[in-house]
Formats: sequence, structure tokens, C-alpha cells
Amino acid sequence: MLTDLPVEQLATYRSSQTLPEDFADFWAGTLAEAASHDVDVRLREVPTGLTTVVTYDVTFRGYAGQDIRAWLRVPAGASGPLPTVVQYVAHGGGRGHALASLLWASAGFAHFQMDTRGQGSGWSIGETPDPAVAPPAVPGVITRGIGDPADYYYRRFLTDAVRAVDAARALDVVDPDRVAVFGVSQGGGAAIAVAGLRTDVAAVVSLVPFLCDFPRATRITDGYPYREIADYLRVHRDDVARVHRTLSYFDAVNFARRATAPALFSVALMDATCPPSTVYAAYHEYQGPREMIVWEYNGHEGGGIDDEARALAFLRARLGHPG
Repeated sequence: MLTDLPVEQLATYRSSQTLPEDFADFWAGTLAEAASHDVDVRLREVPTGLTTVVTYDVTFRGYAGQDIRAWLRVPAGASGPLPTVVQYVAHGGGRGHALASLLWASAGFAHFQMDTRGQGSGWSIGETPDPAVAPPAVPGVITRGIGDPADYYYRRFLTDAVRAVDAARALDVVDPDRVAVFGVSQGGGAAIAVAGLRTDVAAVVSLVPFLCDFPRATRITDGYPYREIADYLRVHRDDVARVHRTLSYFDAVNFARRATAPALFSVALMDATCPPSTVYAAYHEYQGPREMIVWEYNGHEGGGIDDEARALAFLRARLGHPG
């Protein structure tokens, strides 16, 4: 069933999310600290048995100079520089198997798929730990360090996401002027955040994004992972204001207010995981050219392969045909 506002109200909905006065300084300082470490990209070709795609195991330095894993997939025989898709993974997953996610390289793009620190055991495997020591939290990562923006899990994850673009742009096979960011759910929220934190992203694809409009999301859905925040506040009853202050530094709504690259969004009107109004909240604040794909009868799976087909056409139009 429809999980949120009627379509006509979604068209006018605006988030109540506030922008912290020190938002820009917080992120400038965070990224400056990360940039003090060389991105130090290390590549190792992985034998896969494929004849059309070459895959490399990648390690680069993310938040606090910590090692982050990734896959680089490129069309066999390509010498570059190629238009490139930097991909962030949905919640609970990691970079997955070397033989997975072959769309972008098969279409002629370089494909840089970032692993997700501390996740990667829910539905696809990951190999990057999150070494931070954080106060007690509910199971999952959404409340890890949620009492203070400086300690919050998503400070580390989103810094890794920004650094992944640096790592990709350092590669000879990558055209640094034609790098797009792409993601579904958590990955879609990360793509919006990266677009709001740097000016050299050529395009953005954010499909059924997570991490949007926390003030509403935490109150209108009983689905996980937003439910983790409600579970936490059910016990930490006096911490509501403090928790929502932390979340405001990581809300895609606030990143969208700074993002200008051309963007493609998708939303599913029966999505109980990322309610449609929360997606529209980020979409309506987005400052660059934007398009929205609406799936009326879908849940959090969104448009699935049809979303990816639209994304492929969108990125070919904005980055140029790889072939």
C-alpha cells in the first residue's frame, strides 16, 4: 500500500530539518584532516576468468588515513581516460564479490565500488573494519557514536565516500573531469552527500536514498534501519534533542542544499524503508538540475534493473558515451 503522503502533497513537501551554524566548518575540518593523509591508492589485479572486464582489488586511505577497500572494474583493453562511476553500497552490504556489479564496466565506464566500513555482512560481503571505539549503541551502525557529531559513524563513512572520489581521480584510467557518484538507498544518500561536499562531481545518481530527512523518517516509519534510532531513543529518553542535532550534520537534505551537479533521483511510493516524503525532502532542496523517477507500485526495491537502465542513459548523456 502507499506508505506516505498523497502524490500531490509530496510535490510540495519540505523538510523541517535545520542547518547547523557550523555545518560548513565541521565538514571542512573533517575533510582537511582526511586530506592530510596521502590517498595512497594501491591496486592488485584479480583473476576472475572474465574476458570483457578486468578487475582490481583496491585499497586507499579514507577517514583518519584508515585503509578502505574497493573494486575497480574496467573494460578489457581500455587505456583511458574513461568516464567513471564511483559507487556506494546499500545499508548492510559491502563491496561484494569481484564478479558482481558488472553493468558499468560492461557499458564502457571505469567502475570504482567502495567497500563500506563496519558493514558488509548483511547481504553482501565487505572487508573494511570500522576501528573506532564508540559508546553503547543498538545493534547496527546507525546509532554508533550518535551522541556527538565528531564521533558519529556516518562522519567516518561519508569521509570515506569523499576520499573514494579522490582515489578514483588519481588513477590513469579515469578521466578526472568525468566522475559521477552513484548509489542505492544508503549509497544514494552518500552520493548526495558527496555532491554537497565537493564541486568536481560531474553527475549524481541517487536511487531510493536513505539518510534523508531524519526528523520525519524517524517518526513515520517502523522499518529498519531508521527504526534503530527510535529503538535508541526509546531507552535514551532525554537525548532526543542531542541525537537530532547530531543527525542534522549527516542529513542528505542539508547536503542537497549545497549540491549543484546534475542529478537523477528515484522514489518508490510503497517504500516503508525510505518513505517517499523523505526522498522528496532531499530532492526539493537539491540546488542543481534534477530529475525524479517515480515508481508508484514499488517498495524499497524501487525500479530495480529499470532504475539502472535509466541511470545508464542519464550518465551517458552527461559524461559522454564511453565507446
